[in-house]
Amino acid sequence: MKVKVLGVPSDFGANRRGVDMGPSAIRYAGLIDKLKELKIKVEDISDINIPITRSDISKCQKLKCLDEIVVSCEALSNTVSEVVSDGYFPIVLGGDHSIAIGSVAGVSRVKESIGLIWIDAHGDFNTQKTSNSGNIHGMPLSAIVGKGVDELVNCGGFSPKVKEENTVLVGVRDLDEGEKRLLKESKLTIFTMDDIDRKGMYQIMKEAIRISSKDVEGVHLSFDIDVLDPLEAPGVGTPVKGGISYREAHLALEMLSENEILTSLDLVEVNPILDQYNKTAELAVELILSALGKRIL
Repeated sequence: MKVKVLGVPSDFGANRRGVDMGPSAIRYAGLIDKLKELKIKVEDISDINIPITRSDISKCQKLKCLDEIVVSCEALSNTVSEVVSDGYFPIVLGGDHSIAIGSVAGVSRVKESIGLIWIDAHGDFNTQKTSNSGNIHGMPLSAIVGKGVDELVNCGGFSPKVKEENTVLVGVRDLDEGEKRLLKESKLTIFTMDDIDRKGMYQIMKEAIRISSKDVEGVHLSFDIDVLDPLEAPGVGTPVKGGISYREAHLALEMLSENEILTSLDLVEVNPILDQYNKTAELAVELILSALGKRIL
């Protein structure tokens, strides 16, 4: 495996500052050296350039920092496309979850078709019509499948990036009312924390892998660290009690590695300002390693 690591130090989509330092915190936790220990050829290509200004509300839209997010996601899409075209596996470090629009667009521009596994405490399926906050980190999944404002939906010059039928949401436990309606009307497969409690992570991921990988070239993983319980991952901006455990998270990513379906991944929402001794960033590194093949034995 050949890997390129890139960071997106953006907090434009978030409701709390600090997540822009996530890529630095994950690197500081030793990601590059630990990937090399797995005998993976790895290159850190640094962070993409993003705007330094920050607008509160974009013109004519109820969305915060729309222009900055569009610029950032377009730049990320271009970089990810180059990485994939060169035969490398991109690891994208966030940053808030709005950056996944650019990650997925970049992969989908190169691959004829991809599936998507979205592991997150939140649905991220709001649009400008359903969002109460205007924070775009609550909207990337809807934009990826073609719902929302044109500026987000058409990132990379095309839409949708992924078919709803190949999109699986895992671990969700906090949804807005309008978002619930949109999800029920969609063709996404949704596994809530209740499903995980009842069936177990093994069965949930077995289904997620089957659905996301059907008739596609590969699967992109978008992993929001707030899917874990806040006791495991305190350094997040939107913690929600009752998340998945440390071992459930590792099992999910180990299964993805074993099935050899991943083309790319992003790991987002590490906020070192809210963290404890870089605990959440260190966990992020461990999870990335599991997704790329690290095993207990």
